[in-house]
Amino acid sequence: MSGLNGDFIPPAKPVIGEAEIEAAVRVLRSGLVVQGPEVKAFEEEFAELVSGRHCVAVNSGTSALQLTLMALGFGPGDQVIVPSFSFAASANSIRLVGAEPVFVDIEPGSFCLDPAAVAAAVTPRTVAIMPVHLYGHPAAMGKIMEIAERHGLAVVEDAAQAHGASLNGQPVGAFGTAGCFSFYPTKNMHSLEGGMISTADAELARTLRLLRNQGMEQRYANEIVGANMRMTDVAAAIGRVQLRQLPDWTAQRQANAKALDSKITSMVIPPVADGASHVYHQYTVRVRGDRGAAQKRLTELGIGNAVYYPTPIHRLKPFLTEEGTPGPWELPETERAAAEVISLPVHPSLSQADLERIADGVNLAGGAR
Repeated sequence: MSGLNGDFIPPAKPVIGEAEIEAAVRVLRSGLVVQGPEVKAFEEEFAELVSGRHCVAVNSGTSALQLTLMALGFGPGDQVIVPSFSFAASANSIRLVGAEPVFVDIEPGSFCLDPAAVAAAVTPRTVAIMPVHLYGHPAAMGKIMEIAERHGLAVVEDAAQAHGASLNGQPVGAFGTAGCFSFYPTKNMHSLEGGMISTADAELARTLRLLRNQGMEQRYANEIVGANMRMTDVAAAIGRVQLRQLPDWTAQRQANAKALDSKITSMVIPPVADGASHVYHQYTVRVRGDRGAAQKRLTELGIGNAVYYPTPIHRLKPFLTEEGTPGPWELPETERAAAEVISLPVHPSLSQADLERIADGVNLAGGAR
């Protein structure tokens, strides 16, 4: 596919290079392909990204969230505060353990949980807060942790899009009770598919390891009821290669975002909170006018773009009331974001010419300021 001014620029471009292929082949030839030495090494190496916390590798980011809630003992009757402006996996994980998602609004700048809305949503049934570091921007963890500590709540960070992001020098995944990462192919780093859980609690880490492996630490010595959510050694080997490249890729994403910031004049560029290190899983702008027309024009120009997320979770069918309505939620910033945002290419494979085409195309699509 090509646009009016050149080849199509994809909104995301997963990297699968020779190093990843060689790592996968090496593991396949070894015969040690599931929950073996590569997984252990990946966990140890990933720990450096989250202040040395215990790390437990699993088969997806959704599994990471679900297993964490299971390990913490949450279930029917419990409430977990979560943003509605996120991928459905955030709330799905809560429902999968039988608990109830309580949707609260976001801050307009970061697109992450609004701490004031979180504080107002706490009830006697609340057991946890699930902040989502959306698009790679860290949530306001200082304020969220204060609320959690005041009410004795767990904090499960959904860091699926935020590998290496930080707030005031502290990495995401190292604030709460646990942090959950995804290694889906379009993430800032991947393992083809997979997830990771970080925690400072050694006992919680052990429970997570039991839960991912049918409740066993020693084969056939089942201690609890568990599931099969293990990471393969092939995935871990690919993840280890990607992890080594993550710092350079992150720096390139940030440089690309800075270049776009300096050139885009017709749409609202993504702000960054004080003290935040944004890793730009997505470069998400707000459209001032007709978003559909802007997307159509961008596509004609060969510039990939997407809306994350057009429908807030509380409006998705599985989360409607029995009457088919969205429920009692008043989420004006969530609704506004869902109606205005467009994510543009920011991945490390972009050239300087690509960045100029993207900025010029956005300014054409959005109109002059």
